[in-house]
Amino acid sequence: MSTINALKQLLNDRILIIDGAMGTMIQRYGLQEADYRGERFKDWNCDVKGNNDLLCLTRPDIIREIHMQYLKAGANILETNTFNGQRISLADYNMQSLAYEVNVAAARVANEAIQQFCAETGQSPADRFVAGAIGPMNKTLSLSPDVNNPGYRSVTFDEVADAYYEQIAGLVDGGVSILLIETIFDTLNAKAAIYAVGKYFRETGKEPLPIMISGTITDASGRTLSGQTLEAFYTSVMHAEPLSIGLNCALGAAEMRPHVAELSDICSCYVTAYPNAGLPNAMGEYDETPQQMAEIVAGFAREGYVNMLGGCCGTTPEHIKAIADAVKDLKPRPLPVVEETLA
Repeated sequence: MSTINALKQLLNDRILIIDGAMGTMIQRYGLQEADYRGERFKDWNCDVKGNNDLLCLTRPDIIREIHMQYLKAGANILETNTFNGQRISLADYNMQSLAYEVNVAAARVANEAIQQFCAETGQSPADRFVAGAIGPMNKTLSLSPDVNNPGYRSVTFDEVADAYYEQIAGLVDGGVSILLIETIFDTLNAKAAIYAVGKYFRETGKEPLPIMISGTITDASGRTLSGQTLEAFYTSVMHAEPLSIGLNCALGAAEMRPHVAELSDICSCYVTAYPNAGLPNAMGEYDETPQQMAEIVAGFAREGYVNMLGGCCGTTPEHIKAIADAVKDLKPRPLPVVEETLA
């Protein structure tokens, strides 16, 4: 059975669980510059601490261990540690040449975690998937970085698409089952990623992988950072025929609820939601407990809004376990019957 058919069968039967934050977990290890560098990059020409994607090469044991903790918590979908894993973002560390290698390694370590988990627990890998995480990038196509020159862009559409193409190639070669274009604050960047996905599978002739798309609403206005309403964002990306569209990051579960409800009303595909563990406090930390968050997102499920749930910034395996336990007996959102009409 193809991945997309397997996913659809599962999604029609139950709510699937996406894992939680990677950065929060990495912080628990208290890693220093030497940990990021490892032996291979001990003489690198700039500081690399904070380049979490690099850990797929220098400390894959830590990334594998984090994946394992989320699997034990009940996650069905593991996101690769590649949120900034394309050459434009990696240029901050002069590591753009490593983009393909980082993505291959990230996909492999996530798959290794699933294999290890299933071997240790005797559980089937049939409902465990690796999603290649494709983040929003640190440069935007819709907004100028220069307030005095609103027409200026620091990157072109082709440069963004080429960077995503290389990332996608690494993720696919590493063995991901899904491509997840996430934390979208600029839909034009997302369109470049969607274009790169289509181009990659056309040029390689490989079987296309299912796409999941997740935007982020940045404030109470219900708009993305680049100014789109949720409905406009949805309309802008539906041509990709994604497996799912959803929301993640920026908001806590309570603040995300009305936007998830709106998306559920208009969305013809499956719906995902993986909010932060509340809003950040004055120290930039997240205070919402696993029980508090699970109670709120279980409400999404009881209202019939979602097909997949998980966590973003500040969430941990404890949060994911609480969410998985809270929704295990709840039904997923049924796909609407879309009637095609002529205007």
